[in-house]
Amino acid sequence: MKKFLAVLLFAGLVLGSFNLAAAPATSDTGKVLNIYVWTEHFQTLFKDYFEKAGLVPKDVTVNWIITPSQDNAYQNKLDEALLKQDKASANDKIDIFLVEADYALKYVATPYTLDVIKDVGLTKADVSQMYKYTKDIMTDSKGVLKGVSWQAAPGGFIYRRSIAKDVLGTDDPVKVQAALSDWTKFDAIAAKAKAKGYFMLSGYDDDFRVFSDNTKTPWVDSKGKIVIDPSIMKWIDQTKLYTDKGYNNKASLWSAESWGGAAKDGKVLGYFGPSWFIDFRLAPATKADSKGADAVGNGSYGDWAFCKGPQGFSSGGTWLAAAAGTDNISLVKSVMKTLTTDKATLVAIAKEKGDFTNNEAAMGEIAKSTYANPFLGGQNHVAYLLDSAKSINKSNMSKYDQGMTEEIQKAFKEYFDGKVTKDVALANFYTAILEKYPNLKK
Repeated sequence: MKKFLAVLLFAGLVLGSFNLAAAPATSDTGKVLNIYVWTEHFQTLFKDYFEKAGLVPKDVTVNWIITPSQDNAYQNKLDEALLKQDKASANDKIDIFLVEADYALKYVATPYTLDVIKDVGLTKADVSQMYKYTKDIMTDSKGVLKGVSWQAAPGGFIYRRSIAKDVLGTDDPVKVQAALSDWTKFDAIAAKAKAKGYFMLSGYDDDFRVFSDNTKTPWVDSKGKIVIDPSIMKWIDQTKLYTDKGYNNKASLWSAESWGGAAKDGKVLGYFGPSWFIDFRLAPATKADSKGADAVGNGSYGDWAFCKGPQGFSSGGTWLAAAAGTDNISLVKSVMKTLTTDKATLVAIAKEKGDFTNNEAAMGEIAKSTYANPFLGGQNHVAYLLDSAKSINKSNMSKYDQGMTEEIQKAFKEYFDGKVTKDVALANFYTAILEKYPNLKK
């Protein structure tokens, strides 16, 4: 029953078989601002840079509906609420909901999301400083912008300075980048690291996003056929090699084993990750005392640096969408304008929270400043991310990306561990993905 409901909701949102009563009109009569999220990160930004600025009307209550994303729980809850939006009471209507890159198109191509310019009221000038790819992801086939973000998510290789010195003889980002500037060089350093008792990467999925973000074709073609890009096959072959030769620690992404490689006595040379990963995921994992200071001496904190690595890429990102039928349209506009377009706010978020924010002028200003990231040993890594952020191209995205990513990683883990052959892993992938998306074909 749950699987049937999930398929029904997916079809309803993506294919438009539900019409939200022709998308109910927005209004300004609401006294409760309902915001759907899966983590508390945006809630923190909202409180620190919007609520504390006195921008929430005194007669409006902000209600956070937080549902973890595991097992698709967040999307399921959001989908059910969107399907009931036209019948919901005033206090229960969704006003703002957040989406990730992997499934953004699922909501963009529906009447459930409002036109940011025409319906919400932002201007083209307001969004002019946003990185192009962040707008492309939330733009529908008719050129309508359906969501905005306060962050961009260019990525690179975050490496352990002390291990780099032992393996490469230097921890200087320019010299480390020269040593890791393509995959042939990267593989060679992986062998050197292994010879000295280190792991080049933590586990199977560490560099998946680098390869998946450099594909030439989308996961599904115009006829509904599943396409596995050569770049994905390169990830599979490289990961098998690294697993067999002991170049990785056989850890799964986000696992305790993976984070353990970043501890003070950890042996992992580096982690691939986007800008948000640095301060929000990796930095906390390096601290011996999780409640202690963000300072050198607390675990491996501060013993890290950043470089581009073999290929530029991006990963993740969070977008704000205005729900059709919101009864707080003016407040929704104010939230979007303040948190995603105001340069001063975005500079503050970048400096104080560690986000690479979605404003070219703001990031250019920080890149030329004396900003120093303490986790990265005082490095101003923003300057290294500017070109990557401008060059990101998301034209190959599809509404199936999240499912494809999850299932191919799951299916090939058994191959990496030597439990099944490559052909069997591939067959298992097709079986799983066709069960999840029965409208596709092999």
